[in-house]
Amino acid sequence: MAKDTKKTSNYGAEQITVLEGLDPVRKRPGMYIGSTSAAGLHHLIWEVVDNSIDEAMAGYATEISVALLPGGLIEEADNGRGIPVEKHKVTGVSALETVLTKLHAGGKFGGEGYKVSGGLHGVGVSVVNALSEYLKAEVRRDGKTWMQEYKIGKPLKPARPIGPAKGTGTTITFKADKTIFTELEYSWGKILDRLRQQAYLTKGITIKVLDQREGHRAKKYKFHFEGGIKSYIKSLHRSKAVKNETIFYVDKDINNCKVEVSLQYNDEYNETVLSFANNIHNPEGGTHLVGFRSALTRVLNNYARNKNILKEKQDNLTGDDVREGLTAIISVKLPEPQFEGQTKGKLGNAEMKGYVETIFGESFNTFLEEHPKEAEAIIGKCLLSAQARLAARTARATILRKGALEGMTLPGKLADCSSRHPEECELYIVEGDSAGGSAKQGRNRKFQAILPLRGKILNVERARLDKMLANNEIKNLVIALGTNIDDQFDLEKLRYHRIIIMTDADVDGAHIRTLLLTLFFRHFNPLVAGGHMYIAQPPLYQLKKGAAVRYAYSDEEKERIIAELGGSVEEAAEVGEETDEGESLSVETPEIEENKNKKKGQKDPESEDKKKTAKITIQRYKGLGEMNPEQLWETTMDPERRIVKQVTVEDAAKADQIFDMLMGDNVAPRKNFIQTHAKKVENLDI
Repeated sequence: MAKDTKKTSNYGAEQITVLEGLDPVRKRPGMYIGSTSAAGLHHLIWEVVDNSIDEAMAGYATEISVALLPGGLIEEADNGRGIPVEKHKVTGVSALETVLTKLHAGGKFGGEGYKVSGGLHGVGVSVVNALSEYLKAEVRRDGKTWMQEYKIGKPLKPARPIGPAKGTGTTITFKADKTIFTELEYSWGKILDRLRQQAYLTKGITIKVLDQREGHRAKKYKFHFEGGIKSYIKSLHRSKAVKNETIFYVDKDINNCKVEVSLQYNDEYNETVLSFANNIHNPEGGTHLVGFRSALTRVLNNYARNKNILKEKQDNLTGDDVREGLTAIISVKLPEPQFEGQTKGKLGNAEMKGYVETIFGESFNTFLEEHPKEAEAIIGKCLLSAQARLAARTARATILRKGALEGMTLPGKLADCSSRHPEECELYIVEGDSAGGSAKQGRNRKFQAILPLRGKILNVERARLDKMLANNEIKNLVIALGTNIDDQFDLEKLRYHRIIIMTDADVDGAHIRTLLLTLFFRHFNPLVAGGHMYIAQPPLYQLKKGAAVRYAYSDEEKERIIAELGGSVEEAAEVGEETDEGESLSVETPEIEENKNKKKGQKDPESEDKKKTAKITIQRYKGLGEMNPEQLWETTMDPERRIVKQVTVEDAAKADQIFDMLMGDNVAPRKNFIQTHAKKVENLDI
C-alpha cells in the first residue's frame, strides 16, 4: 500500500543514533533474549515483529505478516515506512546496516523517528542478526527495493537497490543459528497466541500468519480486531458467566501518553489482569497497574457508600475483595518507557500511576452511574468476596496454626525426608496408599518425602478458600509445603524445592493430575512460576527377554525395544496373546517361528533353550501400585535415571482459559473441546 511521502521526511539517517557495538550478543545471548532454549528462539520473532508494531503505533503500518518457511527460515514483513537506507554520517555505512549491526542503534533514541515504541533499548533487530546464521533485509522505500544479506551478523555486501518497489515497508528473513540455540523447532500455537495478542492491542491492524514448513500441514491465520482490548476481554470471557454484560472501556490521551483500559467481572473467584506498556506485556505489572488497582478499590467503595450499599458500620471493601472474578486489561503508550531489565517485565514510569488512576477512575465512576444494574451486580460480587474472605480467615486461623506450618505438626500420612535443606529436598505427591507404600519403601529417605493422596482432591476451580481448607487432602498438602496459601503464601518457607506429582498413567491419574495442577496454578502460583513443579513419568511397560529387563514409556518405545530384543512389531501383533486382565503379553521372536516349523515330537535341547531365551514378556502397568519398591525407584524416582517434566506457564492468560474450560462450571466449551479433539486420541484407557 502506498504511503504519504510527506510522513517519511522526519525519519531518515539522521534519526539513527549509535551507542555501542554488537559482539557481546553472541558471547552472552541470554542477557538479550532471556535464554537460548525455545523461549529465546521465539524471542527472535517477537523482536522483529515489535519493530513493525512500532510502525503501526506510529500510524504508518497497517499490515504485518509472519511466515514459517522451509529450512527453518522466518519471514516477517510490514507495510510501514521502510528502514532508512541512506548513508549514516557517524558509521559511514547505510542506516540499514547501522540498525542491523550496531547495538542501541535505531530511531528510538531521540529525534522524531518514533513518538512511542516498544523497543526501548533498540537492540531488537541487531540481536536477531547477531544470533542468525543468515539474515536478509529488504526495504521498499522511495520507489526502490533495497536488499542486504548477512551471515552471523556480518554484512556480505553493502545495501543495494535491486529493482522498483510498490509501496513501502520492510521484510526481514532470518534463520536462527543452530550453534547458539538448543531448540530450533518453532511452536505454531505460541506464535499464534502472541500475534493474536498484538492484534488486540493495536486496534485496526491486520496480522497474517502462515505455516509453510516441510513436514507440517499448510496453515494460515489472519487477525484483525476493531474493538481492540475490548474484543480481548470478550475473548477471555467467551466460556465464562459474566456479571456486567456491558464491558467497561476507556481510551484517552493525557500529556502525550495514551491510557486504554477495559474490564468485566465474571462469577468465578480468580483475577486475570494483564498490563501492557507500548504493547509489551509486563507480567510483573508496574506503575500503570498500581494506578489501576488504587482507582478500582476507591471508586467501588465510594459508589457503594454513596448508594448506601455499604452501611456505616461495615468495613470498606479491600483490594482482594474487588479483584475477585475480575478480568481487566491495562494498555498504556508513552514516549519514554522505563522498564526493569531487557525483558521489560515491569514498568517504572512514576507519572503513569497518576495518569491511569485519573483517567480510569473518572471513567469507571461514570460507567457505574450510567449502568446501575451492572454496578449493583459488581458490588454484589465484591460483597460476597468480602464475606468469603472473613470465613477463610477464620478457617485459616483454625487449621493453619503457626506450629503446623513450621513443621511441628506435620500430617501423619507424610513420610518426611531427613534433610532439612529445602534446596536438596523433593516431595512426591502420590496417588493412593498402595503406590504411596511402594514409594515410601523405594525412596531415598535423605531427600525424598512422600505424601499419598486418598482419592481425588476437591476441584478448587469451583471452591473458595474456606471450603478448600476444610478438605483434608488439601489441608495436608498446605501444611506439608509449609508456605501457607494465597495472599499469605511465603516462598521462603517452602520445605521442598521440587514438588513432583506422581499419578497412574490412566484416565483417573490424568484427572487427579489436572486437579492438582489447578490447585497449584490458582493458589500456589509462585511455585509454578519459580520452576518448582514437576510431573513424574512412570513407564507404561516392562519388557523381559531372558535376563534382560527394559522399560518403555510409550507405545513407540515399546515397539522399538521389541525390535532391539529380536522380535518384530508385526509378529507381536500376530502371535501375541493378551490375558483377560490385559496386563501381560508374550511376544515370540523369529527363532520360535523357526522351531515351530520343525516336525512335531522332535526334541532338540539346544532349540528348547533357544525358545526360552527368545520369548519376550511384556507387562502393562495399570498403576504405580503394581510396581514393587525397587522398580518404582529404578524407573520413576532415581534422579540418575528417571524422567520428570517441569511445569511452566509461559502465557498466564492462556493457562487461565484452559483451566477454566477443563475445570469450570460451563459444560458447553468442555464438551466442544472433547468433540473437537476426540479423533486425535489413539489409545483411550477406560
